[in-house]
Amino acid sequence: MTKKTDQEYKDVLSDIQYRVTREAATERPFSGEYWDHWGDGRYSCVCCGTPLFQSNTKFDAGCGWPSYNAPENDQAITEIRDVSHGMIRTEVRCTECDAHLGHVFEDGPQPTGLRYCINSASLNFEPSENAKSTKLK
Repeated sequence: MTKKTDQEYKDVLSDIQYRVTREAATERPFSGEYWDHWGDGRYSCVCCGTPLFQSNTKFDAGCGWPSYNAPENDQAITEIRDVSHGMIRTEVRCTECDAHLGHVFEDGPQPTGLRYCINSASLNFEPSENAKSTKLK
């Protein structure tokens, strides 16, 4: 597991990125950089760069946060039972660096039926090579 000190994370992350990923805060709905972002590419962990989600699994859940129906691979995401705020939910974290990403719910589209509701502040986006070459033309 990749682990930096709190100060190392503070030195490289914005305030909202730090609060979300290291303190399990939640950004306001419809406020994050990627909630309405539809580019072709990959979303990775802002703390360690681990690939988390592909753009072809992203869908509009209407909730104000980026939503995906599956992670890039099951090993990238750790699921933890979350009983905070008077609810029972499943928190999702980056397996590599333990960054808080968001939560997963069982109300997503098929084929998985899952909705990974993820804070934009926990993600970086890298356009696919095809998307990069299209912009250059």
